[in-house]
Amino acid sequence: MEGKKQVIQQFGKNAENYVTSHIHAKGEDLQKLTEIIRACNPSGELLDIATGGGHVANALSPYFQQVVALDLTPEMIEKAKDFLRSNGVKNVAFVQGDAENLPFPDESIGTITCRIAAHHFSNVEQFVRDVYRVLKSNGLFILIDNVTPENDGYDHFYNLVERQRDPSHVRAYKKSEWLTKLETSGFFIEELHTFRKKFVFNKWCDMMGVTQDRRQELSKMFLSSSLEQQKYFSIVHDHQSVESFQGQSMLVVARKG
Repeated sequence: MEGKKQVIQQFGKNAENYVTSHIHAKGEDLQKLTEIIRACNPSGELLDIATGGGHVANALSPYFQQVVALDLTPEMIEKAKDFLRSNGVKNVAFVQGDAENLPFPDESIGTITCRIAAHHFSNVEQFVRDVYRVLKSNGLFILIDNVTPENDGYDHFYNLVERQRDPSHVRAYKKSEWLTKLETSGFFIEELHTFRKKFVFNKWCDMMGVTQDRRQELSKMFLSSSLEQQKYFSIVHDHQSVESFQGQSMLVVARKG
């Protein structure tokens, strides 16, 4: 419960940043998600879990009769409402709720999405189980999240810097870990796509309102990392400050049997 309070606190005070964030508002992953949904020719209802600024709900609303945008943070819901209303979107309902305890009946929704949010969840196994419970038979679950390399050292480094930037960050998982969690819960994996993500250091810090002192600490962590890590994460710096680095996200399409 303490972790969820931290999520609400962090995202409540930074909600506007997520509506205007270029990474969240645009991105290859959102484009690919839209292509997949369009090709599926869906109907009925979509549930977008941890909707954040509402970008998935906005992009996919033309393809569904009804969209339910769920988020844990009240301020985020209000910002997403404003964003979608300003775009003239009228078929989206907003629900405050927990991704690990979805307030919906068994087998009630045909399509579920969750984009760039699961690394904040304290119990992703429970989240995946509840998505499976709520999905209709043969329903589609599309998960997008930041992922870490299979290399344990690189995995540790990425999660360490993310936790230093954002106290509500729990864990970004490896691709292999996500596939195991999904298949263990009964999902059949249909597609997997990965995307390179360039993070501009100061914008990355601005997203969570990072103080100047903390930025300096983060810079030191990047600058003191091994040459192998700097190469892998494409860390750009001038030996005093960090300009940018590169991460990765994954989109996985899973079907309920």
